[in-house]
Amino acid sequence: MKQILLSVLFLLVCIFSTSYATCGYESCPATKPNVINVHLVPHTHDDVGWLKTVDEYFYGANNSIQHAGVQYILDSVITELNKDPSRRFIYVESAFFERWWNQQDDKMKNNVKQLVQDGRLEFINGGWGMNDEAATHYNPVIDQMTYGLRFLVDTFGKCGIPRVAWQIDPFGHSREQASLFAQMGFDGFFFARLDYIDKAARLKNSTMEQIWHGDPSLGNVADIFYGALYEHYNPPPGFCYDQSCNDPPIQDDSRLYDYNVDERVATFINYTMQQAKSFQTNHVIMTMGSDFQYENANPWYKNLDKLIKYVNAKESESGIHLLYSTPSCYLYNVNQANSTWSTKKEDFFPYSDHDHAFWTGYFVSRAAFKGYERLSNNFLQVCKQLEVNVGPGASKEGQAESDTLKRAMAVSQHHDAVTGTAKQHVNDDYTKRLALGTNNCQSLVGNALKALIPKNSSNTPPDVQFCNYLNISMCPMTETADSFTITAYNPLARHVTSYVRVPVSASSYHVIAPNGKPEESQIIPVTAATKTVRRNRGSAPYELVLPVSIPPLGYSTYQMQAIKAPAAHQRLHNHLSTPSEQVTLSPVDDTVIKNQFISLTFDGTTGLLKYMIRTGSTLGIYLKQSYMWYNSSAKEGNIIDFPTDYQPSGAYIFRPNGSDPFPVATGKVAISVVKGCIVQEVHQQFSPWVTQVVRLYNNKDYAEFEWTVGPIPIQDRNGKEIISRFESDIQSDGSFYTDSNGRQMMHRRRNWREDWTYNNSEPISGNYYPVNSRMYIKDSEKQLTILTDRSQGGSSIQIGQLELMVHRRTLVDDWRGVGEPLNETGQSGDGLIVRGKHYLLLTTPSKAAYSHRTLAEEVYMAPSVMMTKGDQDWREKFSPSKSLLTRSLPANVHLLTLEQWTDDKILLRLEHQFGANEDKAYSKPAVVSLKDLFVTFDIVSVEERTLAANQVLGKAKRLKWNVTDSTDPTPPDVKPMPVPPDTLNVSLDAMQIRTFIATIQRKAQH
Repeated sequence: MKQILLSVLFLLVCIFSTSYATCGYESCPATKPNVINVHLVPHTHDDVGWLKTVDEYFYGANNSIQHAGVQYILDSVITELNKDPSRRFIYVESAFFERWWNQQDDKMKNNVKQLVQDGRLEFINGGWGMNDEAATHYNPVIDQMTYGLRFLVDTFGKCGIPRVAWQIDPFGHSREQASLFAQMGFDGFFFARLDYIDKAARLKNSTMEQIWHGDPSLGNVADIFYGALYEHYNPPPGFCYDQSCNDPPIQDDSRLYDYNVDERVATFINYTMQQAKSFQTNHVIMTMGSDFQYENANPWYKNLDKLIKYVNAKESESGIHLLYSTPSCYLYNVNQANSTWSTKKEDFFPYSDHDHAFWTGYFVSRAAFKGYERLSNNFLQVCKQLEVNVGPGASKEGQAESDTLKRAMAVSQHHDAVTGTAKQHVNDDYTKRLALGTNNCQSLVGNALKALIPKNSSNTPPDVQFCNYLNISMCPMTETADSFTITAYNPLARHVTSYVRVPVSASSYHVIAPNGKPEESQIIPVTAATKTVRRNRGSAPYELVLPVSIPPLGYSTYQMQAIKAPAAHQRLHNHLSTPSEQVTLSPVDDTVIKNQFISLTFDGTTGLLKYMIRTGSTLGIYLKQSYMWYNSSAKEGNIIDFPTDYQPSGAYIFRPNGSDPFPVATGKVAISVVKGCIVQEVHQQFSPWVTQVVRLYNNKDYAEFEWTVGPIPIQDRNGKEIISRFESDIQSDGSFYTDSNGRQMMHRRRNWREDWTYNNSEPISGNYYPVNSRMYIKDSEKQLTILTDRSQGGSSIQIGQLELMVHRRTLVDDWRGVGEPLNETGQSGDGLIVRGKHYLLLTTPSKAAYSHRTLAEEVYMAPSVMMTKGDQDWREKFSPSKSLLTRSLPANVHLLTLEQWTDDKILLRLEHQFGANEDKAYSKPAVVSLKDLFVTFDIVSVEERTLAANQVLGKAKRLKWNVTDSTDPTPPDVKPMPVPPDTLNVSLDAMQIRTFIATIQRKAQH
């Protein structure tokens, strides 16, 4: 009977505790007034790949490189949390936690859910990983946060909604990231890495914590409290209790030798008093943990229990109170102090940790992977769009799915992935994951296209084929087939015209456009540089250049038929592809290519670009473009053994050993010219390992610079950092502009920082900034903008100059942990060859915003190209062109996300692309009606969410803060106007992103 009563009592206690379980701020432990409250935060920082792959880190494999096993951390922490309800732990990376969660039984899952509901185990940040903030584009950043946060809220409900962003390891911090976090509903943003001079000034001025104005266009909505951590993200010196540490434990048995409680308490109190001097409230946060710690959590908690006990025993004397806590509980208490906070407007780039160590090399490191990551994101958006529009039929086969690529892209945003700062075998693993995900998405896209193009169910479409190496003129189908089709899918919600280049073997083709009429095309010989890059993996002698016109969120199909030996009159009357004219150059004559918008002049003496002029106008500039290389500083050893002035260049750090780069071309640059009906090109050879093709396409108001760099020679034992430098007569006056994660534009000034006096110890690398999408210089009359196809680093070292680093190869490690030089050898073993593109725009400043924002959108969301075998009856059986929208979106609105959420719901994001006052017309508000917008389905209703889609916007509340530059607390309680159910009209102000979970109803036929 007694046993039964005890069981019933236990059950009632469990029910009571579950029913009244709290999380979030309500679960925070009590603090005390009039004392310094020390918030001890047990944590582990678990890189989603770095020295080991993500799976090696999870399982604890390959420990000869680094002893780390995340599964054991979680096992051990859960055991220790269960021993004492006052203990706390935070976890960050959903990529690891989801792996662990899927291996647990129901008993353990219920145990963990209770810990989460009690606030004892708290998720912080919650993205799939802790993304980088320099080399990432805002689109995949939002996606990876959404992916991780969705898992948490689906698993733990409202207790799985983090309140704090935790970016403790990225190497600098962007303003756009702060804005995104604010729009996701976070109350605070904590980080560890900021310039060492900046940190010293902030410690002195008590500005380690401020309100960050995340986006001037969005106002208070984008404001967020940020805190820079005092001791990096490590424990106080001498108080690390991990099995990997050598600090003394707290020895509290006075009967034994080495009793040290008094000394330990006094040391900790002194440290706390020093830290408290630099912070504004009577609360301080101390991170008790570090990289992959708590694999054995017992030593940590056993010693922290003692530390809390013995320090608090001295509370009346010291005025210090210790407690187990979390970053969100610390933040809440800081907020409740009701202080007034100073503000910050710019960002935290570039980051340096001493005079000669600017972490600006990773802006460019592993340039090929950076390009592949961007290409993979482009295709993932295509994959998700077609999955929504076609429905379950698109993923009817086992490998036809989007989730593998979603996960791979999410992992790739990690601050040691897209940054290029992981070991080589780890980077290979990131690449493999993207390739496998892309392969599965190609199956899905192929299925979707086969479902969309038939005119009736009796017509079976041919299989779709993808050519993954079009950038080096490799595609088996187009090289061997006499008849084939090219289908281009446009993921933008507006009509685009673009150009497709495919390798072919015939010298002429008959092309039929979607409207049934002949389409003009051009044949160009494959360049010698391309043949060198592809080696023996392709043999096409020509490229066919084809203009394509594609409807919004739709496709267009073009039919190709090889003509073996066309006569001149046949070519004229049948619109066959025209051969390019190879222009013979005089040794000293200038070379000019031009189209309807631009004229480029190349100097006959040097072979370099000389002028850029807007056709038919007086707008023009002197413009010299060349390739140069900085010699990498290099010194064998490590940072412990050598003084800081020996700091070498490596994966993280860019440090040239001089301010003047060396020219790649030591004499005249060899050039040749190709002119045709579609495109005009100048081919330049700067050296055997640097070539370039400069193109002007018909009806395009930009110049395309396709560069091929590598293998970077190292026979002279010099590491090299390769730049493309543009020198103009624009009076830029020391100012230039770079994007922030592909979205906002940041004003940069050479040799200047917003918050502190700059020490110009490294005049080149100290002025480098991340360029994720574009950069420009301007004066009152002219603006020169360069757009990139991947993340790079850039600067304006002299007035009128812009330079972008495109590739780098170093010969020693830079002593920041990766333990390898950035010496990519490529498949051939002699060095990696990288090919990429820059896009050059010359406009007046008043017209520049529309030009560079719309082109940036077309670059990062370029059409996807696929092929099928030719069919004489193609037009009778299949629809040659189709839009999945009934109308285009406004020119200033971007369909940022279209993704399947559940069977009858989709995730939809609409984005206003222009900043306030950026353009007279396009900065104005826009309205989009979702009613009858899509061809294959109807939107029935919408529920607006926060940016990461894990909270209903109307119910989301954020903490308010008093700031020095406003009388209003931030953020306000105002929400966007609800979407009317009858019109489904969505209004968008400048730079606003609105996120919806939309209920849909599929149409019977489409």
